[in-house]
Amino acid sequence: MAPTSRERTESLPDPKFLTIAEVASVMRVSKMTVYRLVHNGELPAVRVGRSFRVTEDDVNEYLRKSFYSAG
Repeated sequence: MAPTSRERTESLPDPKFLTIAEVASVMRVSKMTVYRLVHNGELPAVRVGRSFRVTEDDVNEYLRKSFYSAG
């Protein structure tokens, strides 16, 4: 028996959405840099009206992928 849509959504944690300004603050870059990442498809975002929202998990994943060893 397949789980109902309510059972499926109850088992998934709600993603935390951040504004572009909050993402810029976390990443310590300008808002324009975050907009470029979103528009270039490097950082997934959801459009809400005229603004964008980015999940905290996507920000953390982007930062994790961006690390590299110097030296």
